Amino acid sequence: MVDRVLFVCHANLCRSPMAEYLARRLLADRPVTVASAGTDAMDGLAMHPYAAEIAAEGGTDPAAFRSRALRPEYLADATLVLTATRRQRSVCTALAPAALHRTFTLRQFGRLAAAADPQAEPADDSLRAAIAAAARVRGRLQPAAPDADDLRDPIGGTAADFRRCAEEIERSLRPLAALIGATG
Repeated sequence: MVDRVLFVCHANLCRSPMAEYLARRLLADRPVTVASAGTDAMDGLAMHPYAAEIAAEGGTDPAAFRSRALRPEYLADATLVLTATRRQRSVCTALAPAALHRTFTLRQFGRLAAAADPQAEPADDSLRAAIAAAARVRGRLQPAAPDADDLRDPIGGTAADFRRCAEEIERSLRPLAALIGATG
């Protein structure tokens, strides 16, 4: 069985595509596939040019990327769902209530993964073990301020705004990659 990470943002043009491409690079040596969708996306649109520029820096061509509207089956098929905001996390869990325990905001999961104990999980399924390790930490960490969980939308901003957003995405993904490596 292939583990899947689904990134979700609003329009699937900026944050979730950047997360998809950054995760693909960071998790390249892991048996994990990544995809993205948007809670309010229109199917078939190209990635925002600034986001595409950042995605291309990882060595892959984002020209074929097309936005996808979020569907319940995407959530059902995902091992882990990472959203840009708390609102999008709520939309995901309303569409697929069974996904509740594997749906987090990206920044939230990054904090949990950084604090998790990978040794507490069996090493047979690294992504699922990473999720379990991070979920166990959830009740032990102090709640974060609401804006600490939301990833600011760079749409309408400058190339530098997109770069800052991508850096925040990567900061949140690095603990996930490390935790998967430690549990698998």
